[in-house]
Amino acid sequence: MNAVVLAGGLLIALPLAFNAAFAALAATFDYPDILRRPTHEVLARFREGGTRLVLLWWAFALTAVALAPLAGLLSSVLEDVNEPLRVVAAAVGVLAALVQFLGLIRWPFLVPHLARIAIEPDASSARREAVDVVFQAFNRYLGVAVGEHLGYGLTGLWSVLVGVVFTQTALVPTWLGIAGIVVGVLLMVCSLEFVGRFERTGWKLAGRLTPIAYIAWSLWLIASGVALLV
Repeated sequence: MNAVVLAGGLLIALPLAFNAAFAALAATFDYPDILRRPTHEVLARFREGGTRLVLLWWAFALTAVALAPLAGLLSSVLEDVNEPLRVVAAAVGVLAALVQFLGLIRWPFLVPHLARIAIEPDASSARREAVDVVFQAFNRYLGVAVGEHLGYGLTGLWSVLVGVVFTQTALVPTWLGIAGIVVGVLLMVCSLEFVGRFERTGWKLAGRLTPIAYIAWSLWLIASGVALLV
């Protein structure tokens, strides 16, 4: 299997795996709406999900990791494009994968521990309050700041850079490059949902754009993969 075929296959497989895991979490855990509910309710739903839910979160986190090899491989196969641009695009893609992974990995490792502590028979009210503080703190730090703000922003920047690369290569149609730039900009706008004066309640426009942007991003990746394979 040559590198172009492998890159095309990964471009198709990554969004399919990502959306499959996301859909499973939405069906079994009411994700992402569950995040807007009180801590005790989130942890109760998490305990109900059992080992299957923990493994599902682990798989979802691994889909983020998959962006790293894809970014590097895609950069290497587009040899007819300016090398510094390809190198920067690959580096940004790896960073995007890292921060998305760090934002998600709390679910299969930290959250199960908090969920157990919350129902210990001898747990005091102060201990349960501590669980709430820790859960919400990690949710805002790893979830919102690292996973969403940096994750969406760097994924959007990677998409813009790849889009620019696509406009300069003969391997894919130019319109895919333009589409990548547009989708990337949308993701970067979505990364601003909780920035500045929107820190407390979120920017509603960005919140509404996020699912649309990720659907468009997934379709763009698949179309790019098909173009490389053809």
